[in-house]
Amino acid sequence: MTNYWESFAPGEGRRAPRADAVTDARTISLNGVWAFRLSPTAHGTGDAFIADDFDPAGWDAMPVPSHWVLEEFTPLAGGEARSMRGTGEGPLYTNTAYPIPIDPPFVPHENPTGDYRLEFDVPADFGDAVLRFQGVDSCAKVWLNGTELGWSMGSRLPFEFDAPVRPGRNVLAVRVHRFSSGTYLEDQDMWWLPGIFRDVELIERPRAAIDDHFVHADYDHVTGTGTLRVDAATPSEVSIPELGIRIPAGESWSGSVDPWSAESPRLYRGTLASEGETISLAVGFRRVSIDDGVFRVNGRPVKLRGVNRHEHHADHGRTLSLDDMRRDIELMKRANVDAVRTAHYPPHPDFLRLCDEYGLWVLLENDLETHGFIYEGWENNPPALPEWRAAIMDRMRRTLERDKNHPSIVIWSMANESMTGDGFAEMRAWIDERDGSRPVIYERDPSYRDSDFYSVMYPSLEVLEQIGRREEPGSRKVGMHGMEFDSSSSEPDPFDERRRGLPFLLIEYAHAMGNGPGSLSDYWEIMAKHDRICGGFVWEWIDHGFRGPEGGFLHGADIDYEPNGGRFNLDGLVFSDRTPSPAIRELAKAYAPIGIRVTPEEIEVSNTRHARGTDDLSFRWSWASGERVVASGAFELAVDAGSSAALPTPATPEGEDLVLTVEAVLASDELWAPAGHAVAWGQYVAPPAAPGPLGTTPPAREAADPGASRGSRIRLGDAVFEDGRLVRLGDIDIAGPVLDLHRAPTENDHGQGGNNNLARMWDQVGQNRLIDRISSVDIDGDALVVRGRAGAATRNHAAEWEMRWRGTGGSLELTTTVDFVGPWGDTPYQHHDVWIPRIGLLFSLGSADSATWFGRGPEETYADSRMGSRVGVWTRSVDDMQTPYEVPQENGNHVDTRWLEIGGLRVSGDFDFTARRWTSHDLERAAHRRELSDSGRVWLNIDYAQMGIGSASVGPALPEKYRVPREHTSWTVRLSAP
Repeated sequence: MTNYWESFAPGEGRRAPRADAVTDARTISLNGVWAFRLSPTAHGTGDAFIADDFDPAGWDAMPVPSHWVLEEFTPLAGGEARSMRGTGEGPLYTNTAYPIPIDPPFVPHENPTGDYRLEFDVPADFGDAVLRFQGVDSCAKVWLNGTELGWSMGSRLPFEFDAPVRPGRNVLAVRVHRFSSGTYLEDQDMWWLPGIFRDVELIERPRAAIDDHFVHADYDHVTGTGTLRVDAATPSEVSIPELGIRIPAGESWSGSVDPWSAESPRLYRGTLASEGETISLAVGFRRVSIDDGVFRVNGRPVKLRGVNRHEHHADHGRTLSLDDMRRDIELMKRANVDAVRTAHYPPHPDFLRLCDEYGLWVLLENDLETHGFIYEGWENNPPALPEWRAAIMDRMRRTLERDKNHPSIVIWSMANESMTGDGFAEMRAWIDERDGSRPVIYERDPSYRDSDFYSVMYPSLEVLEQIGRREEPGSRKVGMHGMEFDSSSSEPDPFDERRRGLPFLLIEYAHAMGNGPGSLSDYWEIMAKHDRICGGFVWEWIDHGFRGPEGGFLHGADIDYEPNGGRFNLDGLVFSDRTPSPAIRELAKAYAPIGIRVTPEEIEVSNTRHARGTDDLSFRWSWASGERVVASGAFELAVDAGSSAALPTPATPEGEDLVLTVEAVLASDELWAPAGHAVAWGQYVAPPAAPGPLGTTPPAREAADPGASRGSRIRLGDAVFEDGRLVRLGDIDIAGPVLDLHRAPTENDHGQGGNNNLARMWDQVGQNRLIDRISSVDIDGDALVVRGRAGAATRNHAAEWEMRWRGTGGSLELTTTVDFVGPWGDTPYQHHDVWIPRIGLLFSLGSADSATWFGRGPEETYADSRMGSRVGVWTRSVDDMQTPYEVPQENGNHVDTRWLEIGGLRVSGDFDFTARRWTSHDLERAAHRRELSDSGRVWLNIDYAQMGIGSASVGPALPEKYRVPREHTSWTVRLSAP
């Protein structure tokens, strides 16, 4: 006899899937504290727990909804609580691999299984009922009052049973298995989290209740006419008072309406009423189409400014509150995100209701991914095998049926990273039959026979540009994360003609792991100018870290279990507690739907919105001189979607460090942000005045301090040098500088697997173990000239440098010159060119609590992630300048700096800077940020340049323009102690 949890079938005893609905039918929430007992195998505690008179004494208290691996087990009878977090029995994280052997449909005998039991009361007049589970991971069997109702798989999908409840006391028993045959269909780059993690409800079904309904709300953009028909399984009436609609279900109505879009989420609210039930309607009229290879809504091309979104909470996993969902959407909208890919499964239905209300385009993805079969060469991939067909079709049906009435959903996605198979053709045929109003996407099939979009993941900027022109290479190969171009192949692509005719949708790009991603503005610039490209979705919205016992957040590598996806789950635009990372600011700038270009002569405003003008915006400007606003004003400008307008720039005032900022702000409160929120901004930065003449005093040798290493002590004005190093400037305790060519590798510096692994390259060439040697200290007229060499242990390549100091009093000018010598990239041990992460100077200061600077800020900026940061005067504490990435790495850099004041020191010029209480080597050695400690000094980088961040943790190599050339380099800064 086949175990149900190892069956190819998707379930038994369930009702047909139907639309999610807000109903007036009496509903009893069964959320709360249930009795719970965890067992090591799928047999659970046996059969006794389903009986009416079973006594759960000694069992644990378990909140529902929740994941048992994230909860403290609290005995019902009292006693010490225990937790499974951080153990191999707790949450498990894998990226592509299955946590069990590939032996479908079987799972290991050791299969943690939770038995749940709840006693609840039902009113005496409660009629027929339906028992609904919104989400159970991964397989559940259900009994009511000792009678088996059935079982189900499909973790992120609802299932219902007819529930013959009785008046008064009822007993619900549920057995939940961590692993099942359904596990093979749910390998979705996320934590494996078992349990009843979404709501459980008992819904009364009176006679003539509305079992299902389907809202068809079309819009003709030419005539402005909306057409409405609501199909219902029960005779019922449709009422939309605002439109004067009162018609039977199944009949059509036409009239003038305002369309629904993500920019103007116009909903017409009403009811669908039968004799036994009334369902609330939120109707949005809109038409989705693909015309001439261009994706359109309501007749206009759409650019989806998107993010991929997993459901995650740092304490509760995929159990989210309504406030959590609302917080996500508010943060997205404030960052100019207008589209969400529900990666890689349908979210809680409340999230989609919020998308309808707040305005987000939604790509709704089926709960299907079989990525782990890549490790057997896709030989037994479920979508290709007939025995899996019923389970796969069941998931697609339940996805579409639940969410078919949401106007926010504009694209159906059949799966993620599940290779190919006839199952996709069958899913596509059913979707077309059931709902022909939305296009369908599936990225992985190179034929795109069942997809209305062409898509690849993580293309380079060059390839994306080719795609936009429909000039991409014709040969393809399969990569770990997407269909990639194979430039080495001369084989023709048999699907070339179909693919080139499709619109292109970038379902994943810009991997937001750790510090990054870079090039967001570059990607969007390409997407914006090609009608073929209908936008993209950054990977991803939120880090998947769990709050740790010692502070910070746990990632996959903190769990002692193999296989293990390591820290790959920390790849979000917001941190695990929903604190925005610096990348959010960069994304908001790239996605800004209003372009503002400011020059000394004019302000140009361009509107790249889908359909809305600038009626909801106000414009304001301000001239700042340093920290002071010296002039300001406002203007009105009506700009239709797709148009632009210009007006003269306000007169330039007198002052230093002048910056003109122009903002487009919300004119009134919106659901997602208050009036005054900046939707877009632009700046003009006046060029700096030429630096004044530098007075000079010839350097003078002095007697060395007793502790000096070589007896070489030189004074230059108020500066003291020992052994060629600056040790004091006025009253400032300062040491250095040394030539710095290293940074603590970012997650993107580690690349993906063997691809683009710069960190490994740096280790091979000794980039992190450079040893600095001073070769000469000379006085050359009014200059102190120090020369030296920084070379790597075990290697013979090096950087030869010269530091030329001039000045007087407390003011110094330092010109640094660097030349690279020796075989940096062509040795028997290293055959690749070596990229230099930074060329700069490292000082240490005895003390510094804060920094003030003129440049981009206030958060970190890099060569390829700087457009979202305004230029101005900023003040931050040294501690606040550290970005709290859970895995320590390079962070806190500031580009385009004109001057900096820190610890009594002033630096001026054109430079990058970083200030922190630990060194780059400390960052590199630490596994978690809690391991970093104050060194007792502040380490200050004043750099000629630092390379960009990129997106190579899953993506292309860093573009050439953001690398630091290994070539002759010279730059000058001034240091002073006012």
